[in-house]
Amino acid sequence: MPSFDITSEFNQQEVTNAIDQMNREIVNRYDFKNTNTSVNFSNEIILLKSNTEERLQAADQVLREKFAKRNVSIKFLSNFSDEQTPSEVKREYTLKSGLDKEMSKIIVKDLKDFSKKLQSSIQNESIRITSKKRDELQDAISFLKSKNYKVFLNYGNFRD
Repeated sequence: MPSFDITSEFNQQEVTNAIDQMNREIVNRYDFKNTNTSVNFSNEIILLKSNTEERLQAADQVLREKFAKRNVSIKFLSNFSDEQTPSEVKREYTLKSGLDKEMSKIIVKDLKDFSKKLQSSIQNESIRITSKKRDELQDAISFLKSKNYKVFLNYGNFRD
């Protein structure tokens, strides 16, 4: 039976490249001079620092632009926390791979409502979709792409 897997994973190398490009732009831009604006990436955590809230927002915009140019979904940047001290403002993004149980259940329910011919099974942090016909699976992928979930979905491991 034809099948495919749905996951939510980011490309580590592309994120690293986007962060490197962002660092280069921050160093060269005049509006970031003497603001101590920096970005660090390690262990799936992106840490933005700046002297002012305004410069932090500008750095955040640069990060989103670099993600978009590198074809990394900005939906990975939805999980963040802010911290403010008298001399510094910090924003910490936690990049999360994998689908949690709640999101998996929502996706499976939507697929069941879309077509009764599809079988779905939740497997750890991914979902396997099977059907008798390949065309039904392609329709399911198109349907899921048209929905706007709060997480980015990857479609892979397509087998005939």
